[in-house]
Amino acid sequence: MSGTPPLLAARALTKHYGTVEALRGASFEARAGEVVALVGDNGAGKSALVKCLSGVETPDAGEIVFDGAPVRFTSPTDARAMGIETVYQDLAVAPDLDPAANLFLGRELRKPGLLGRLGVLDKAEMRRRATREFARLGVRLPSVDVPIGALSGGQRQSVAVARSVVWASRVVFMDEPTAALGVVQRQRVLDVIRRVRDEGIAVVLISHNMPEVLAVADRVEVLRLGQRVARFQAADTTVEQLVGAMTGALTQEDAA
Repeated sequence: MSGTPPLLAARALTKHYGTVEALRGASFEARAGEVVALVGDNGAGKSALVKCLSGVETPDAGEIVFDGAPVRFTSPTDARAMGIETVYQDLAVAPDLDPAANLFLGRELRKPGLLGRLGVLDKAEMRRRATREFARLGVRLPSVDVPIGALSGGQRQSVAVARSVVWASRVVFMDEPTAALGVVQRQRVLDVIRRVRDEGIAVVLISHNMPEVLAVADRVEVLRLGQRVARFQAADTTVEQLVGAMTGALTQEDAA
């Protein structure tokens, strides 16, 4: 995997918010069919980097490369058009809608013909496709007909992950996808992440849970003070090494 060209890469990105320099020449790489974790202490620049790579923000300088060519995202719509989706920590699900409706939120299917032109939704088709996609990703739900607010935290998170994955053909960013979940629920979300990786999608995992990072990631990239300070192969890395890189005890560019 290390010899595979990156699908999405940041090269020397800088980003200022007023007088605050959030990114100071940050670099990052994600490859198809891998889980790469992006870790760092609070203020390391993780959020700013992800916002630049997902089209939420535009970097002040540096280059974003997608599939071997420089790109410029002016909005999340630009990134989504290239198959890049994001699962945010706050889930952004509609609790009063059922899982199928959440899966197609903003991408609703309309009935064919006149009814569709009149705005009538094809709820049966959305439910059928949602059931198929949830089964494909191993998302286990008691029903696709109950409001998502009635589901457990792990089930709601799995739906949020599935929604991004279904529409992400190339890259999916996951911001703390297991935060506030119990052990069993957390494991189910991690299983979904592995299934996504196995389908050839690049998964970027942002997490503060170091044991979890090492359990699910193939590689880890560490940010500190707006720069990448270390890269690791997860299988050959310890929590202590990650913490050392995050705090500055380990400073080499590539500790793999």
